[in-house]
Amino acid sequence: MKDTAKHQGLRNQLVSTLEQKGITDKSVLAAIKKIPRHLFLNSSFEDYAYQDKAFPIGAGQTISQPYTVAFQSQLLEVKKEHKILEIGTGSGYQTAVLCTMGAKVFSIERQNELFKQTSILFPKLGIRPKHLSFGDGYKGLPSYAPFDSIIVTAGAPFIPQPLMAQLKIGGRLVIPLGDDVQIMTLLIRKNETQFEKHEFGEFRFVPLLEDRN
Repeated sequence: MKDTAKHQGLRNQLVSTLEQKGITDKSVLAAIKKIPRHLFLNSSFEDYAYQDKAFPIGAGQTISQPYTVAFQSQLLEVKKEHKILEIGTGSGYQTAVLCTMGAKVFSIERQNELFKQTSILFPKLGIRPKHLSFGDGYKGLPSYAPFDSIIVTAGAPFIPQPLMAQLKIGGRLVIPLGDDVQIMTLLIRKNETQFEKHEFGEFRFVPLLEDRN
C-alpha cells in the first residue's frame, strides 16, 4: 500500500486537469489531491491511475473517471457532517472523496465481491464511512433517512421513488438518468411533494440494477 511523491505529483497534475475542465469546488479538489486513487485499482492499472479515465474493477463494474467523481461531488454541495447516501460503493473511490470532504457517508453495494473488497480497503486507508451495506440500492436505507444528499453512481432508467422519499427538504439527489447514455440530473427537494430538476449533459455509467444480488 505505497503512496509515493511520484503519485502525489500525478495527483497534482490530475487536479490541474479537473480545474481546466471546470471543477471549482475547493474541497472536492483537495480530496482528489489527497486520495491515492491507484490503491483503488488493480495493480496492473497503477501507472494509469491518475489519468482522467474510467477503469474496470471487477464484477463487471468500473471506477468512474475522476472528472465524473468530481462533477457529481461538486453538484452535491457537500458540507462537513452532511449525511450522504451513496448508491453503488464500487471501488470505494467516490466514498473516499466524500469522507475526505467531511461527510458522513452511508454506502450500498449490490456486488458482494466489491462490498468485501471495500470493507477491507477502507480501514487500511483510514477512511471511515458511517455505514457500508450489501444490498439493493433502489431501496435506499430507510432506517438511516433522511439524508442531506444522495448520490447514485450508476446509470438509472428512472429515479427510484424510495430515494426521493429519503431526501431531506432542501436536499440534493444527483443521478445519471438514461439507458445507453445518461444525462446527469440534479433534483432539489423543495417540500414534501415538489422537486426542482436540473440537467447537466451526457455521461456514461454502468447500469444500476434492481433486485439482483
